[in-house]
Amino acid sequence: MLKLAFFLHTLRSDWNNGNAHFLRGLVREMVALGHTVTVYEPVASWSITNLLTEPNGEASLAQFNEVYPEIDLRLYDPADTDPQAEMRRTLHGVDAVIVHEWNEPALIALILGLRAELGFRALFHDTHHRASSSPESIRALRVDEFDGVLAFGDALTQIYKERFGITACWTFHEAADTTVFYPREAGSFENDLVWVGNWGEGERSAELREFLIGPAAALRKDLGTEHFHATIYGVRYPEDGVEALRNADIRYGGYLPNLAAPEVYARSRMTMHVPRQQYSGAMQGIPTIRVFEALASGIPLLSAPWQDTEELFREGDFTFVRSGAEAEAAMRRMLDDPGFAQEQVERGLTTVLAKHTCAHRAAQLTRILEKEVLG
Repeated sequence: MLKLAFFLHTLRSDWNNGNAHFLRGLVREMVALGHTVTVYEPVASWSITNLLTEPNGEASLAQFNEVYPEIDLRLYDPADTDPQAEMRRTLHGVDAVIVHEWNEPALIALILGLRAELGFRALFHDTHHRASSSPESIRALRVDEFDGVLAFGDALTQIYKERFGITACWTFHEAADTTVFYPREAGSFENDLVWVGNWGEGERSAELREFLIGPAAALRKDLGTEHFHATIYGVRYPEDGVEALRNADIRYGGYLPNLAAPEVYARSRMTMHVPRQQYSGAMQGIPTIRVFEALASGIPLLSAPWQDTEELFREGDFTFVRSGAEAEAAMRRMLDDPGFAQEQVERGLTTVLAKHTCAHRAAQLTRILEKEVLG
């Protein structure tokens, strides 16, 4: 068994931090395999600071502690008077360090500076598009000095190999934590359509209007306000985005803790995947974490265009739509044909359980570490 250290921006907070979703489950499953895992995050971070401005922020932190008691999470202060000595004590005896890409360059420099002295291996974990959209920011993290890169899609793996010259690079997709995301008893439905996600800093605002807001507004107008209910959750919505929801008569729910999402899905008839532009273009083939979580939760899923170039899913696991008109028609079918919706739910859930759980990824990471990095 291995002794591992994970360095993350934060695992406690998921405020505009979708990375926490997968990483929580991954760490849980690595511990379940018998590895000794310690997670390190700064005592204060941008995500934590913003989370604590939310009315339910403290409750979200408490829920994380309750749901993941087995995670050994240590807080460190970047302003420590002797950071090198503290890091030396932290990493003594560690076999491998996994450094997520949302970390500060100074921290990464400390870790890499001690690698030869302490004899551990270091992997860089990338779950974003900066290697494509802002390569200079990734180079500033000294990725070429790591022992390898974990990239969350084949497109990103190829970027690291071709643009950065890194040969030790493994495709390491995100996945669903099925200890949290699993089908619940529906009871009564509160939403016909629910969407959980952030506005995206303009990276998908047009897509949200076309594939989500427009079709929902049309259905609400056609079916009546008593017969079609839609809710959108997320943070960092600009005023024009909130106004667009108001004009479409869609409820804006604000911040939703990720751990509360399965219950919201259970009370909703369908949800939607709206990828950011990077993932339908230069980084095609990489779904968001929401796809894995929604399918694992047993909710019918519609998706705006992206190319499943890696064949992660089967035809019929969810419904692709190519326009706002197709999205509206697909939503109607989900409402009118419960048998079709249930068939899709069962198919999507089967695929996730067969290939895309955090347990699958923990087994993969163990093989990478033991056979290719440390072996």
